[in-house]
Amino acid sequence: MFPICPPPPPSFHGRVHPSAPSFHVRVHPPAPFSQAVQVPPPHADVPVQPVWAWNFDQQSTILRSFAADARFVAVNVQYPGVVYLPGKDHNALTAEQRYALLKANVDALKPLQVGIAVRDRHGMSRAWEFNLREFSRLADPHDENSIAYLAGRGLDVDKLAQHGVDALSLGAILVSSGLIGPESGLSWITYTGAYHVAYLLKIVTGGDPLPPDMDKFVGAVRQFLGEQVYDVARMAADCPALPVGLERISAYLGLHRHRASPWLAGAAGLRALLVFRKLEQGQFEGNVERYKGLLQGMYPSTFHRTRGLQG
Repeated sequence: MFPICPPPPPSFHGRVHPSAPSFHVRVHPPAPFSQAVQVPPPHADVPVQPVWAWNFDQQSTILRSFAADARFVAVNVQYPGVVYLPGKDHNALTAEQRYALLKANVDALKPLQVGIAVRDRHGMSRAWEFNLREFSRLADPHDENSIAYLAGRGLDVDKLAQHGVDALSLGAILVSSGLIGPESGLSWITYTGAYHVAYLLKIVTGGDPLPPDMDKFVGAVRQFLGEQVYDVARMAADCPALPVGLERISAYLGLHRHRASPWLAGAAGLRALLVFRKLEQGQFEGNVERYKGLLQGMYPSTFHRTRGLQG
């Protein structure tokens, strides 16, 4: 099973969540597809636009304009690791226990970057990487290994604090853009998405704590993102020809490395969006309904039949 936390930093050495339970969950994966995914021709390059305080108003206007005709939206969030750990194998946790762990971490930590990639109804795509300023290495909880991992990818947390935008303003822009809300009819895409979706909810609600339990979390996802929420990692798990990891999957499918941020929030969101479209149109032949609401690493594979976003 894929880990709940996106990209794979070195092993964390945080605190163990004081209330981490000790029950077991069995996950029964569905039967994999028998046919291999064919490699399509390379996709045209889509630039990733970094967003700082100095160009936030300009890029927000562009985002609002492009979002008016949006069809698909992908999100990726970079955050400072995890500080609460289960104290045992993550795969041995129930869905409720995984959510409690996620909530403890997301409530306690501040996101660093938010990548938003949008594809409109005419097949055009654009991507933004919003750099947030609230995190302080000296004052805020974080995992040093995770910060070092992101620094190796080119993320300068000190620059974020000096030149980033505030999360409250980003949340207001996303809400006013029309991307947020069940009436939008959009498909939201992510990769190993439990934390990405949770941080997005925190941002668009003005920093409010996550809902107290998983049922209310699912309700909040419906309220803010609608029912069309897809996790590319969960879809890829049913394609035996695909490698593990978004970067490897992208390379296998022939997708270009994108300009600007080579492997941070903006490019990761764009990759998730492009990979989703390749899988949807290719391997799954347009039929991806079974994957609605399945956030990889958080829920059992039967979640969509019981408590998923479909209701």
